[in-house]
Amino acid sequence: MASRRIKSLLVLCLSLFTLAYSGNAFANETASQTASQTADTNKVATLDSTAVGHEVKEFNVTETILEHIKDDHSWHLWGHTSISLPVILYTPKGIEVFSSAKFMNEHHEHIVYKGNFDYKIIEGKVKIIDATEAIDEAATKALWDFSITKNVASLLVSVFIILVVILSAATAYKKTGVTSAPKGIQSFMEPIVLFVRDELAIPNIGKKKYAKFMPFLLTVFFLILTNNFLGLIPIFPGGANVSGNIAFTMMLAVCVFIVVNLSANKNYWQHIFWMPGMHWSMKLFLAPIELIGVFTKPISLMIRLFANITAGHILVLSLICIIFIFKTVYASAIAVPFAVFIGMIELLVAFLQAYIFTMLTAMYIGMANEEHHHDHKEEAHH
Repeated sequence: MASRRIKSLLVLCLSLFTLAYSGNAFANETASQTASQTADTNKVATLDSTAVGHEVKEFNVTETILEHIKDDHSWHLWGHTSISLPVILYTPKGIEVFSSAKFMNEHHEHIVYKGNFDYKIIEGKVKIIDATEAIDEAATKALWDFSITKNVASLLVSVFIILVVILSAATAYKKTGVTSAPKGIQSFMEPIVLFVRDELAIPNIGKKKYAKFMPFLLTVFFLILTNNFLGLIPIFPGGANVSGNIAFTMMLAVCVFIVVNLSANKNYWQHIFWMPGMHWSMKLFLAPIELIGVFTKPISLMIRLFANITAGHILVLSLICIIFIFKTVYASAIAVPFAVFIGMIELLVAFLQAYIFTMLTAMYIGMANEEHHHDHKEEAHH
């Protein structure tokens, strides 16, 4: 039954993926053809349109891809429809809260919002500008941006989904106990939880101490997995590149760093600063190398997750951009199937990256809590 549900879920994801990307391709192609026809019809009025400031721009692949994978102060839905997110700024003049719609005019162009200061979004960041619309560096340095951006909103959505699923399963277990066969959401969650316990926690941490770290490992696993899957959905509430945001992966790495080093035992620190069984000269040589390793381990976790998820999004978007590069909808016959194929691989990568991050986290925790098993025969001999 579980395998049938997983297959049905994969088929549904594949269908939505195909429809969404095909729909976006045809819609954008139609829009571009309409713009082209309008430009041809209004060649006589070129001077007037130039004076107004509306010119037909060439399709920029790099700009389009970066626009889709970077964070933003609004959540794009379709066409020119977006959800305006709250902007929360702290300046020397106090806290300001307003909608990100204040930064856009009726032509969907960035404009200046006049509050306690003059604000404008430049390269995705809120900046304070002067009368000439140049960035006021001194004032901007004193600006603290606590805005609810697209990635933050998507992260809140993923947390809500995780809480609903986990609490629903927990409530069901309270009612039925663990003696009966799991039903409903339990049948979906129990194999995943047992997988994390039996394949990641116990082999790397040990049967004695694994239970202490299970809540942290499950949180990391489900948080990464949920955000990876949401990032593969091109329509709301998906479309945000949370796992491909270096700030998100950095905070996960910082949490791993704190948990590993605060739970470490004496044996762990002894192997870092004064390696047993080595000559004192080698100990002095190995100590700084081992100390650097304490920091490079979480850094590798951060970069691996960020790079793999971002690369997948860029590859899919690059395939879709082929349609607009050749300026014909017939290119979708090649671009969309390849994008769907890469999207299916991304489903595997989404799970694989959550697995690898959790496995390495469990391994680092196990290394930090490993008991001392040094052979004392050589010391007895001396």
